[in-house]
Amino acid sequence: MSFYQGKILPYLVHMSMRQETLVAYRHRATSGAAGRVLEIGIGSGLNVRHYGETVEHVIGLDPSWKLLSMARQAVRRPTLPLTLLKGFAEEIPLDDNSLDTVITTWTLCTIPKVHRALTEMHRVLKPSGRLLFVEHGLSTDLNVRRWQDRLTPLWRRIGGGCHLNREIGQLIEGAAFQIERLHTGYMKGPKPMTFMYEGSARAV
Repeated sequence: MSFYQGKILPYLVHMSMRQETLVAYRHRATSGAAGRVLEIGIGSGLNVRHYGETVEHVIGLDPSWKLLSMARQAVRRPTLPLTLLKGFAEEIPLDDNSLDTVITTWTLCTIPKVHRALTEMHRVLKPSGRLLFVEHGLSTDLNVRRWQDRLTPLWRRIGGGCHLNREIGQLIEGAAFQIERLHTGYMKGPKPMTFMYEGSARAV
């Protein structure tokens, strides 16, 4: 949720992303990264310390100068180059087929033109490059889905544009990705806000 920060709750959202319960998700999402990596919505750089030796270069994209300045101070291994770009996922300022990995963590829920953004992620990935993701979204439980649909209009206004009811798997497949791994389930917290999608997809 750190990518499109709203004017009402940016600080609270940023602090919520620091929860220790999310560390395992961050570690799993970044563990498969390799080569030249783009992190969409890098925020304050909470993922940076989790990148392993297979990563050669991290490029962080975010629309907030304030968060990018915080990301610049993020702890990382000394040999890992970090380039920070101000911009939006709908218009990624990178060349076609120039990346090995794209990572999103709690980001797709807030991007206004999410289909365009995913198409851009596909464009910048090399053939068979990987999209690694951990996101919250639409539950498989019908009763929870109903609450997500009811709450989303209000939640968008107070949560910086965050949608509770996006079906992450379908969105990714709709951008010509082939999902190779997908795990879903609830993390601790209110069910409408905590149904998680975690996995990887190939650009095909």
